Amino acid sequence: MVSCNCDKYEADVIIYGGTSAAVISAVEIARSGRSVIIVSPDDHLGGLTSSGLGFTDSGNTGTIGGLAREFYQRVWIHYNDTSAWKWQKQDEFGNRGQGTPAMDGKNKTMWIFEPHVAEKVFEDFIKENDIPVCRNEWLDRQSGVRIENARIISMTTLSGKEFRGKMFIDATYEGDLMAAAGVSYTVGREDCSQYGEEWNGVQAGVFHHGHYFKTNIDPYIVPGDPSSGLLPFISKEPVNPNCTGDNKIQAYCFRLCMSNHPGNRVPFPKPEGYDPTEYELLARIFESGWNEWFAKYDMIPNRKTDTNNHGPFSLDYIGMNYDYPEASYERRMEIIEDHKRYQKGLLYFVSTDPRVPEEVKNRMKSWGLAKDEFADNDHWPYQPYIREARRMIGAYVTTEKEVLGKTQVYNPVGMGSYTLDSHNVQRYVTSEGFVQNEGDVGVKPDKPYKISFGSIIPKSDDCTNILVPVCLSSSHIAFGSIRMEPVFMILGQSAAAAAIIAIDNEVDIQNVPYEQLEQKLLSKKQILSIN
Repeated sequence: MVSCNCDKYEADVIIYGGTSAAVISAVEIARSGRSVIIVSPDDHLGGLTSSGLGFTDSGNTGTIGGLAREFYQRVWIHYNDTSAWKWQKQDEFGNRGQGTPAMDGKNKTMWIFEPHVAEKVFEDFIKENDIPVCRNEWLDRQSGVRIENARIISMTTLSGKEFRGKMFIDATYEGDLMAAAGVSYTVGREDCSQYGEEWNGVQAGVFHHGHYFKTNIDPYIVPGDPSSGLLPFISKEPVNPNCTGDNKIQAYCFRLCMSNHPGNRVPFPKPEGYDPTEYELLARIFESGWNEWFAKYDMIPNRKTDTNNHGPFSLDYIGMNYDYPEASYERRMEIIEDHKRYQKGLLYFVSTDPRVPEEVKNRMKSWGLAKDEFADNDHWPYQPYIREARRMIGAYVTTEKEVLGKTQVYNPVGMGSYTLDSHNVQRYVTSEGFVQNEGDVGVKPDKPYKISFGSIIPKSDDCTNILVPVCLSSSHIAFGSIRMEPVFMILGQSAAAAAIIAIDNEVDIQNVPYEQLEQKLLSKKQILSIN
């Protein structure tokens, strides 16, 4: 592993990011005999896949091939060893996944797993392929990218290290390298008219999941008295007409790994600055009779959960992340810490507050953070769920038309299959004077869809040697389907394969012969179409 104690580093391909896509991209390059360096802001590799999102958003698993499938096969191998089942017996697990068995013996894949298992698989990939990783290295976003004739020559981190490459891959959730290189991008929701979509922009009154107020809840500090002010986390802004574009983004949260095993459970801590009045809205929801608090405690092996947002007031910190995509590192850290404080306070509130129903509090006492996960981070996930940040405006923009099969896709480099899925974007007061959430959309495609090569490369006028498999070129609502971790891995491998062809042929990334790329991807068992 590169020790990062030199002034300059050089490789055929430089990958910026520590996500699952970053690792998979690097493995593809290394196995192809080319040199690669991962420059990661993170100490722990794998992004959300190894940071709590173990109840995989797999969609149609038949679309997942190549190195992504190898990842899930390695997880399956791990759990077929009896020593992997420390806190429960394998036959007690239940084997439930998202529309698929958690352990698929026929295909030797496992889609549901513990965070530390995912991280070990990624680290094994790194070690076996002798991939250099420079950790805790942050791009100098102001002046760290050197460009000549629309090509990145080098990127420099805040520590002063310069990384030179022939090709670059931005595998971050934020798209920082892409943006610093001058590649066109957008943030927020497009107006429906921009791409002829139905589900983009504001979507007030659209309730496709259960994440909305099903009864009339008063939004004011003193019920019935607008002059008393609004409860915390409710916007004063009126909601715009449906389909209107804006710069708002869907909510973030941490995917929490909890345990209900007495020997592996850490009580929920009372966070510094805890203020129970911040959760008054939740108390009123409980009082209305809502009883779905435990609905998204999805079980992963060893009596642990991947706990996700569920309901009108939950883990999603709605409306508190709008400036994250473009924010400075310092401001981003403030936002992340605020999200952590909010979620810790929420867990403590539900565990202790007298306004919470006794049956809920009593059941919460059986849960805690998993003691054997994220041990060096107070058992809290390393990576927040950045569901959406910047999105490239590239050579081709994928929209809901492609996802829903209304537009034919050419030159595919992978497939997606998940629902058009946007979490809530804002919480507001309705014209009737009650609180409501907006932005939660879930529209399921009839069948898997293809993702065009043009959506992971920029326009040639912007940059000719960068690929973007995570903050790729798509509309807000299309990204809601694409943004699943298996898809990021798929696109990461395809981006790496394209980078190698560009180097071999000495051409710009936009001039990679698709027929050659297609042949290479199929030889790597990538899935480019499905009957």
